[in-house]
Amino acid sequence: MTTSHDGIKKGRKFEQVLDGARSVFLKDGFEGASVDTIAKEAGVSKATLYSYFPDKRLLFMEVARTECSRQAEIATARIDMSAAPSVVLFEAGSHLIRFFLSDIGQKVFRICVAEAERFPELGRQFYESGPGMVEASLVQYFDLAIARGELAIDDRSLAAHQFAELCKAHLFPRIVFGLQTRFDDEEVDRVIRGAVEMFIARYRAS
Repeated sequence: MTTSHDGIKKGRKFEQVLDGARSVFLKDGFEGASVDTIAKEAGVSKATLYSYFPDKRLLFMEVARTECSRQAEIATARIDMSAAPSVVLFEAGSHLIRFFLSDIGQKVFRICVAEAERFPELGRQFYESGPGMVEASLVQYFDLAIARGELAIDDRSLAAHQFAELCKAHLFPRIVFGLQTRFDDEEVDRVIRGAVEMFIARYRAS
């Protein structure tokens, strides 16, 4: 068994524990998920589970972090950073909002928001592995587009968050308040196209 830079121990049953925890957290939520249920779902003993994660909060955050990282890796692999801003931003926005609207994206978001007051570190770590990661990826692309003379952005961090929020327009409040639970591709693409057009209108290099 090895210990990673964040203090989490990893061994041959680490992924098995994470998969089991992911399933239970999505079904029962953070509060409702018991260590006994997670161990049973993962097919390991409680002792084995505790050897990896002595705290349920650590286990949940690793599940959330792993899922966000997986989505970021998929998006990075699919997006051609040399393409025009309209192409890159549409692809980035599409991946971002579709993950947010997915069952796991919604569950992770709701659990983190619900528990953030009692466990502030949950909110902080979710921010770092979610919105913070989105910001870093977009800023990296902005640097390339600015260097090519395609975009003109002074505050790249603010611009990254502006774009992410534009991609949530109409969709975010409807799903958060339970007005709608599913969106078809046409609805999602309409919002993303609008976000890209507005963003480029503001930040296109003159």
